[in-house]
Amino acid sequence: MGFYKSSCENKSIRGLISVIIPVYNADKFIDKTVKSVLAQTYKNIEIIIIDDASTDNSYMKIEKMLMNNENIRYYRQPKNMGVAAARNRGIKLANGQYIAFLDSDDLWKQDKLEKQVKIICEKGAEIVFTAIKIIDKDGKLIKNKRKIKERINYKFLLSNTMIATSSVLLDLDKIGKFQMPLLHLGEDYATWLMLMRNGREAYGINEALTLYRKSARSLSSKKLKNWKVVWNIQVKFEGVCPVKAYINCLRYAVNSVKKYFL
Repeated sequence: MGFYKSSCENKSIRGLISVIIPVYNADKFIDKTVKSVLAQTYKNIEIIIIDDASTDNSYMKIEKMLMNNENIRYYRQPKNMGVAAARNRGIKLANGQYIAFLDSDDLWKQDKLEKQVKIICEKGAEIVFTAIKIIDKDGKLIKNKRKIKERINYKFLLSNTMIATSSVLLDLDKIGKFQMPLLHLGEDYATWLMLMRNGREAYGINEALTLYRKSARSLSSKKLKNWKVVWNIQVKFEGVCPVKAYINCLRYAVNSVKKYFL
């Protein structure tokens, strides 16, 4: 906790950010994704790439970057184990005060991490996320996302979708290391509920600092619209009454439609 205070109060001390990038058959995008991290104005970072047993040329792209960047670390899963397992391995390997997730085809604006650390220092935030823009496989803008709230809590999250995984920065000095639930769908949503159930809030930056690539790879849009997945997580992981969870899911479905289509 002492380092947390000094890293915020003393601008000459920059807490290390561990950026975890799970990769599976992302040879078309991984170099651009990593470059968007290397281009950050916040420079004290380590990049942890977890290859989930890719069968394409992802490693060939990554290998070139490994040779030129000492702050990139690469690990390969023994078999395809899913994105949650890949992120969990990255969390275990992380050395940073802060941790950020970035999917292998998404991108960050250059000042994304800088602005998030500023919120952590100024407001004592533990979780900070940003608004996003949706782009296609060619990087062309599909749409800007609607405005996000400045602060959200557990109750709000039960009936809303708002936190994009690639937009999140977490302060591990306060939260402590954790592991995502090993779910095929909804592992990120289950994680945010888990981290916020004790009264913790997440702070939003209403600026599209994260570019989310809509692609066949992405399961997020499907899972966030799937009320059955949401119901299952709330009942089985959070202990919400089934009837209450059903009501939450109805609200969740309506809010999901607004988020993705309006």
